[in-house]
Amino acid sequence: MAPGTSMIVELLGGVALLLWGVRMVRTAVMRGWGERLGSFIEQRLSSRMTAFGGGVAVTALLGSSTAMALIVAGLAGNGAIGGPTGLAVLLGADVGSALVSGIFASGSSAAAGLAPLFLFAGYVTFGASTEFRPRNIGRLLMGLGFMLLALKGIVGATAPLREAALFHEVLGSVTGEPVLGFLLGAGLAWACHSTLAVVLLVASLLLNGSLEIAGALPVVLGVNFGGGLPAVAATLDQPAVARRLPLSNLACRGTLALVLLGLTPLLVRAADQLPLAPVHVAAVLHVAFNIFCAVVFLPLSGRVGALVSQVLPDPPHRVDQLSVPRYLDTAALSSPPAALSNAAVETVRMSELLERMFATAFDALDTHRLEGLKEIEATDDRIGHYLRSVHGYLAQLSRARLSPDEGRRSLEIMLFASHLEHAGDVIKHSLADRIRAKVRLDVEFTPAPREAIAQLHAVTAESLRLIPAAVASNDVGAAARLARQKDLFRRIEDKIVSDHLGNTAEALGTSLRKSALFIDIVRDLHRINSHIASASYPSIQAAGLLYDSRIRKL
Repeated sequence: MAPGTSMIVELLGGVALLLWGVRMVRTAVMRGWGERLGSFIEQRLSSRMTAFGGGVAVTALLGSSTAMALIVAGLAGNGAIGGPTGLAVLLGADVGSALVSGIFASGSSAAAGLAPLFLFAGYVTFGASTEFRPRNIGRLLMGLGFMLLALKGIVGATAPLREAALFHEVLGSVTGEPVLGFLLGAGLAWACHSTLAVVLLVASLLLNGSLEIAGALPVVLGVNFGGGLPAVAATLDQPAVARRLPLSNLACRGTLALVLLGLTPLLVRAADQLPLAPVHVAAVLHVAFNIFCAVVFLPLSGRVGALVSQVLPDPPHRVDQLSVPRYLDTAALSSPPAALSNAAVETVRMSELLERMFATAFDALDTHRLEGLKEIEATDDRIGHYLRSVHGYLAQLSRARLSPDEGRRSLEIMLFASHLEHAGDVIKHSLADRIRAKVRLDVEFTPAPREAIAQLHAVTAESLRLIPAAVASNDVGAAARLARQKDLFRRIEDKIVSDHLGNTAEALGTSLRKSALFIDIVRDLHRINSHIASASYPSIQAAGLLYDSRIRKL
């Protein structure tokens, strides 16, 4: 392989290893402490300064302002954080990320020697641990080791560039054209999705003498602008309220970067007077840029947010079709069949709300992200409103003369609506609490319990999908299938519990807490499915398909 090709391959490999190390660190922190970091930020939203400090602290651990921007965008989308406070968090995140980059860049040659130690410690910690958090500590250490090892490789790969005449001509053009250097830095930051990676690359070029400070400063300014682009792109599919904060942050960084780009000659002369090596000057500029950006725009965060709100206004308000009952027409009370049909339709709509609650709960169980559980309380309140409305509507209908069949149908609808409300209460007051406990206690189920919960989830979800035909259409076949779902659930549940409790290693060998939590989740699913299956009983009983008892006669 030609020397030039070999150098490019080594450089690309070093950058890839660096990005992978950054990803491992971010993944470890988010998996191990993501919920606590989110709570930490939420607890510091009382003022802009505390929000700024929270952003600095959390991002110093994450090592990625983009990850922090996505967390804050999620909080904004849920209404947990306002524009000025959210921008303060992101400005702090920029400072935290810059501090990490500056520390790595300025101490790169000394820190690179620690790479083998971090890798070994991380491997041992990860391999020897079975608990969730220690394994993430191992992942974190290995990520740091990969970053330091990559930095050492990048410095070594770029060392021959010091003698390459063509490369010096290219860098000379960057030095003479600050705008070109700015665009190069922004493009690299966008392509790598990491300001840390690009700052360390620039540091390695400065360290081996391949790049001068006059060419590095515009690149660093471009990096600070381009570092805000990934968060903007990642939130394009989110609501406007969530997209505003990354865009506000990009506007602040871009404005300051362009102003300083026009002052590049002055900055270069000032940098030449500093008693620092070029690599340290670049690190200081990177950190100083973000601190100065926070100093300038923290007091102006309200105005910046207002301007961005004009660029990204809220879309026309879209009413949730399930927000309130729609078909309880009082004019239909004079026609009992029509009124009963209306009430049945609303119970089906109640089941759609319950299905939404159920999906939200299991999304939190799978992703360990608890933000969505806040929606469960609001949805359960809606189900309660539906229940009161349906009961009130049928109470009015009962004042009319109803035939025996109509009276029985009215009672069936009322009872089933109550069952749906009880199922919602199980999700809100029990299942959601189990999920919170699982996440906050860092309980990680082994594959067998995860597969068991997935099976029961699938059966319950299918039961929910059978409700419209069983209730609104009064379809005996659909009702029979719904009743069989309960039998299927019971058979799967009995086998799961028997296998789990019969396996000492599974039930007791890891943790009694895990075993108890698993059984509690299974029991909650049993209660939810039983309430749903109650919709089938009136139809199959009327058709003579329901046994009086499942107990065999003695």
